[in-house]
Amino acid sequence: MNINSNTVVSITYELHTTTPEGQQVFVEKANEENPLVFLFGVGMMLPKFEEHLQGLKAGDEYSFELSPAEGYGEIDPAAHVDLPIDMFKEAGGDLPSVGDVIPLQDNQGNHFRAGVTGVHEEYISVDLNHPMAGKNLIFSGKILTVREATAEELSHGHAHGADGHSGH
Repeated sequence: MNINSNTVVSITYELHTTTPEGQQVFVEKANEENPLVFLFGVGMMLPKFEEHLQGLKAGDEYSFELSPAEGYGEIDPAAHVDLPIDMFKEAGGDLPSVGDVIPLQDNQGNHFRAGVTGVHEEYISVDLNHPMAGKNLIFSGKILTVREATAEELSHGHAHGADGHSGH
């Protein structure tokens, strides 16, 4: 069976990015013991990632590179904000440190993460860009399984494991 909309795909992958000097940097991987399993064609994955996998079948290997525009976008210099330090003090616990990734929520209740770039007397500076923004994403791996999604998976909008029986 080939990968198409409404199929459940199980894959291995390695993800690398490149430094400005062209050196590849390892980011993460999924192996055969702990594969990435997802419902294809429902918007859970990057569109260009899925485009490169469409039509492949179990046993096929793949390797491709996504530009920043095809991945998580270019770095937006305006996506840096200063948050009042009081909002962190009111939450209790320790103040974040430079390099920490902190959970935030906007006025509409949307959750996201931000990287702390500065800790000052009256405010905390954060970068709201995705950590992979501005980076080329280099993927390689193998298609392990492809199967039709179950009616329950389609109604839930996500895969219930490689066999269709894992889940919630």
